[in-house]
Amino acid sequence: MEQIISVSGVYKSYQKEQAIKDLNFSTKEGEIVGLLGPNGCGKTTTVRLLNGVIAAEQGKIEVFGLDPKEAGDKIRLLSGVLTESAGLYPNLSGKANLEFFYELYGVEQKERIDNLLKDFGLWEHKDKKVGSYSTGMKKRLGIAKALLHSPRLLFLDEPTNGLDPEGARDLLEYIARLNEEKGVTVLICTHILTHIETLCDRFLFMADGTVIEEGTLSQIEAKYLKEFLIEIETDITEYALSSDLREELVESNSNKLIFKVKRKEHIPDLLKALLELGPVYTSRILGRDLETMYFKIREAKK
Repeated sequence: MEQIISVSGVYKSYQKEQAIKDLNFSTKEGEIVGLLGPNGCGKTTTVRLLNGVIAAEQGKIEVFGLDPKEAGDKIRLLSGVLTESAGLYPNLSGKANLEFFYELYGVEQKERIDNLLKDFGLWEHKDKKVGSYSTGMKKRLGIAKALLHSPRLLFLDEPTNGLDPEGARDLLEYIARLNEEKGVTVLICTHILTHIETLCDRFLFMADGTVIEEGTLSQIEAKYLKEFLIEIETDITEYALSSDLREELVESNSNKLIFKVKRKEHIPDLLKALLELGPVYTSRILGRDLETMYFKIREAKK
């Protein structure tokens, strides 16, 4: 699989303040990678470096095998970028904005403008000035602009900010579909972890201008989750449990029992023992979500 982005030993400062320091990561073709971290950790600066908008002071960056410092224009023709500002013109209509970028990118299929406006629910508003758009409408037009020239790589900086839950869901579903059908590589920067937990193939965790951890959710879980809490929906009461099961029990209420086990491999044995005592309706592992993993990583790296 072709490597699309490669970042090695990169540093960038603003007025003597270090924004990026010893940044290292890579992405492969067709991946959706989440670049995660709090506001101010360097996510937006990273996107700007990758697009050649600003230059690193030290280190090596390649996007499609090109140096953004020397070939920024070519990289931007192969990439789509959605930033928080979206780079739209407020005094032009939604359609006129896309027509402007259509000419700029040299897109050959003009019907793509109409298709994107329809895809993102903006067809009825296409002739209104963008300055009158809601935050969510501007965000949707921004991603339509980013997709106008059918890019091979998408940089999405806080794409769900300003969107209502339904709008955020629709946008992320569109990104997933675009990745699956067109093989578009996506780097998505966000601090809202619940939105992208099931979207991304892999995650990069940033703090203070550098990547402090990376991997799939399973890899992160295996490294940082040292014990497992299992919530069981059942009619079995605490008093029906054997002494061994009571030792693993941490909480009991009217229809749920929560057990703690040291290894994931012990969960089937726990369920088997419970099924011998009565019905088990549901079971789920608690505390293995992306947000929990994020805070475990932050704590471990202090």
